[in-house]
Amino acid sequence: MTEPTAPAPDADGADDNVAPIAPAGSTIAGVDIAAAIGGRRGLLDRGLPSLVFVGVYTLGGQELQPALIAALVVAALLTMWRLIRRQPLTQALAGFAGVAIASFIASRTGEARNYFVTGLLTNGAYLLACLVSIAFRWPLVGVVLGPLLGEGMTWRKHPERFAVYRRMTWVFAGLFAIRLVVQGYLYWQDDVLWLGIARFAMGLPLYLSAAALAYWMIRKAPPAHPVPREDVGGESNGADEG
Repeated sequence: MTEPTAPAPDADGADDNVAPIAPAGSTIAGVDIAAAIGGRRGLLDRGLPSLVFVGVYTLGGQELQPALIAALVVAALLTMWRLIRRQPLTQALAGFAGVAIASFIASRTGEARNYFVTGLLTNGAYLLACLVSIAFRWPLVGVVLGPLLGEGMTWRKHPERFAVYRRMTWVFAGLFAIRLVVQGYLYWQDDVLWLGIARFAMGLPLYLSAAALAYWMIRKAPPAHPVPREDVGGESNGADEG
């Protein structure tokens, strides 16, 4: 079966509510799927300081303070670069705050591996959020992308789109679980070098792989249903039936 080159109009002849076919790796209905779920810049803002921390710590005779300072300097430079280029600072500031908190914990405990404890806790929290959202039939990816794609929460009344968002949420749950298991093991082994490498390698590359799979899933999904103009709060939820 060949994929249609354009979305079919509905019964009234209107097709403006159907997500257009977008070039691979771009957007759907004007929404950057990768950016909506997290964003490549945010991952770089958090990942690069960690890589610098490990490099300075390893090459500098495992001295903790110089490595922490280097990580903070890199995070600050990234934030300043965003400011100079007039780019959104949300991710950069969040990344700098994350580096600052991680550095504080590592400095207070005197253990380099504790620089990565916030990342472990964050991945654990995301994993739990994904699993809980699936269990309660509110898949997290659908909650995030639904409003951005103009369908609000109407996808919950359409079993096929509901199933797609649930599978997409499982993809990201798997991503967080893999990070937690691998990095948790390295943390337990106190292997700071490989923990830093794993943190970087399982950040941007793994994230982009998951985002690409999610993009493919939403491309293959049935068309989005627009949010009705009238209040639909009292309508029954087809996705919850049975």
